[in-house]
Amino acid sequence: MGVGPFERLESQMNPTADGRLPVLIVGGSLVGLSTSLFLGRLGVPHLLVEKHAATSHHPRGRGNNVRTMELFRVAGVESAVKEAASVLAENHGILQADTLSGDDQEWLFKEIDPGGALKRFSPTGWCLCSQNDLEPVLLEYARRLTGDIRFGTQLVSFEQDADGVTALIRNRETGEEETVRAQYLVAADGPRSPIREALGIGQTGPGDLFHNVSITFRSKGLADVVGERRFIACYLTDPRGAGALLPVDNREHWVFHAPWHPENGEALEEFTDARCAAAIRAAAGVPDLDVEVTGRAPWHAAQRVAERYSVGRVFLAGDSAHEMSPTGAFGSNTGIQDAHNLAWKLAAVLGGWAGPRLLQSYGRERRPVAEATAARATARSAEHKHPGYDVSPGTGRQNNVLSVVLGYRYPLGAVVGADADGPAVPEKLAADGSPGGRAPHVWVRRAGVRVSTLDLFETVPVLLAGPAADAWHEAGELAAKRLGVPLTGYRVGTEMELEPEEGTDWAGTYGVGADGAVLVRPDGFVAWRSTGPVGDPEAVLTAALREVLDLD
Repeated sequence: MGVGPFERLESQMNPTADGRLPVLIVGGSLVGLSTSLFLGRLGVPHLLVEKHAATSHHPRGRGNNVRTMELFRVAGVESAVKEAASVLAENHGILQADTLSGDDQEWLFKEIDPGGALKRFSPTGWCLCSQNDLEPVLLEYARRLTGDIRFGTQLVSFEQDADGVTALIRNRETGEEETVRAQYLVAADGPRSPIREALGIGQTGPGDLFHNVSITFRSKGLADVVGERRFIACYLTDPRGAGALLPVDNREHWVFHAPWHPENGEALEEFTDARCAAAIRAAAGVPDLDVEVTGRAPWHAAQRVAERYSVGRVFLAGDSAHEMSPTGAFGSNTGIQDAHNLAWKLAAVLGGWAGPRLLQSYGRERRPVAEATAARATARSAEHKHPGYDVSPGTGRQNNVLSVVLGYRYPLGAVVGADADGPAVPEKLAADGSPGGRAPHVWVRRAGVRVSTLDLFETVPVLLAGPAADAWHEAGELAAKRLGVPLTGYRVGTEMELEPEEGTDWAGTYGVGADGAVLVRPDGFVAWRSTGPVGDPEAVLTAALREVLDLD
């Protein structure tokens, strides 16, 4: 249906006559590399610069939630990420204890997905993969695609005009400088983002919450103390060894997060090897435990969200746009999901099948999600009594974490028919196929191969309609041709292009009748839905595409 997904892209997204690249990405950590991967999958040439010489060597940011793994699945890296994470595949839950060898032990939760209920909602699951293991995977796959990725290269300055962004970049090893002209710039340059500062974008939220020092160390004896307890993290509460212990390989490599109070004048230099080792021994409850400190790095838990996500042709993503408490691993996942939301919109605009105002929907959609998610992360830190965060938890334990992970919605943005007054993160997960929400997962067979409906959504908009909805299929072909949109359509039903597995009610899951239709964006969010037939389906579908994609 319509033109092929890359026909327009390849002809319009090569560097222009004045040497402009489509996209410049500043920052090569998780979010920058994810942006490169997603843009590369969409055929968008780009340049990524990262000031550090290599990917992260510190084991942090390990929790990849199920939505992020869905994105990695569609991008073709899910199996490689799982392989990189295999050493921690059996680790689950958060344990709280006075000391590792003490009697006071409580699981805050023991299983991420107790009973396997998640299989109803997704073709994948959670994955514990530390940043130092995940970044090389993203880098390897991104480099196979359309990006020019340069580590050891920093952004010196930039300025923008109506037609693009001019940036000065410098090779930190040679000192050589180069001027780059790009149509758009994505700032994935971290929580202290110089680009955000240069744009004059302020931040909202309470600010700093607490501070920790992350201590990497080796200990062969600690594995015997931990025993068979395969936790994601253990919060230790004994005042002499308060902190959080995280396994790196469950054998001899570990991380300990020790509370740090710079607000009281405590200096980072006070965390000597001797002090760190003493705290770890106290946390373990083993005075003579072998401890070799191998590194330390400060980190700051905060709740801040940028007041704007873009100025002109420059867009914020990840920590430059929002900071969140680490409890629940919401921050890095939200950033990767920022990148996914922005990538298809850049591809659509650069490819000529969407209008430039589509890019304004990026902030309208992602900022409310970040605000709600950041608040949930802070509340979860209080609930779990995260070491260093000395506040009283709210009422009761948080339930429905899946509503944050899979249920976040876009009430305002590139959607038609969404509940504009609805919350960005509802209290309960409602995977009902309504506009503004993530398209539900349903197992189907395509050409005899079992796939999830989520596997269909990546490069172009997709129209799903049942076997009794021939009018919608014809309307999709005509609308795509009229608008020049690379739309793909599928008939869903017995012996159709997509055949749902036995016992699966795809139409009920997506909230349509046998003669209804659903339009899904390339990022897997429902853009529009008709529960049944209409008088002029071509006109209705054409109008929906125009509104979603900002087409005249």
